Amino acid sequence: MAKRRLIGSRVSAQVALAPALLIALVIYCGSTLWTLWISLTTSRMLPNSVFVGLRQYEVLASNDRWLASIVNLAVFGVLFMVAALTVGFLLAALIDFRVRAESLFRSVFLYPFSMSFIVTGLAWRWMLDPTLGFEKLLHDVGFADAHFNWLVRPDRVIYTLVIAAVWHASGLVMAIMLAGLRGVDREIWNAARVDGLPVWRILVFIVIPMLRGSFATAFVLLATSVVRLYDLSVAMTNGGPGIASEVPAKFVMDYLFERGNLALATAAATTMLITVIAVVAPWYHWQGRKTHVGAAH
Repeated sequence: MAKRRLIGSRVSAQVALAPALLIALVIYCGSTLWTLWISLTTSRMLPNSVFVGLRQYEVLASNDRWLASIVNLAVFGVLFMVAALTVGFLLAALIDFRVRAESLFRSVFLYPFSMSFIVTGLAWRWMLDPTLGFEKLLHDVGFADAHFNWLVRPDRVIYTLVIAAVWHASGLVMAIMLAGLRGVDREIWNAARVDGLPVWRILVFIVIPMLRGSFATAFVLLATSVVRLYDLSVAMTNGGPGIASEVPAKFVMDYLFERGNLALATAAATTMLITVIAVVAPWYHWQGRKTHVGAAH
């Protein structure tokens, strides 16, 4: 009787989840397959069925704007992820030392993440504007020759996106790292201090290796946000000056809605999807192995 009830509850759960599964298959998987198909055609303003194979991907590989966006994204991604992981871990380590007003500090550091990238981008655009922000403040206090005009310099503008993105995401990394640090046995700290190890060596050689899971989770979240970077670039620079801060997602949106090249836009979108899969798939594989090993033990 109990077995029948268990089977009945499982069937009921599967029936209840069926609409959501159907929506996922039809909308998400269907849209992905449709995007892939359109990228293999000559579609312009409207989709068509003229198959041309990988021609759009060849055009994409020789498009200077697309190549510039890839370089910009690579520079942004490396600097952003290294800085966000470093700053987030340091903030978590400081809070883990049981500072006073810990809840206040956690809220302050996590607050930027509660805002959208649009708001973050607009705020930093105002702060970095040479006529409104830091440069004007320096001029007002007497430093007339000081300059901080990175927002309008093609060779520096990508770094302004990094600064704004790190400010936005460091709080999330801090929360992930803090959860991991709170799982470290305090006896490890006590034993290391008895041995006379300085705090930095305890963190680098003992604590950080124990936080591999936290670093992996933060890495995946940051990496996926790098690939789909769009709104921050649009809000701060709109891809300028020129194409100095162009990113792949903006390339896709511009060719989709402004230039009316549906096939090339979907080819770029498919390339981005493959990049995301390449980042996320190893993490899921690692998580699955870890769960399997834990269950075996």
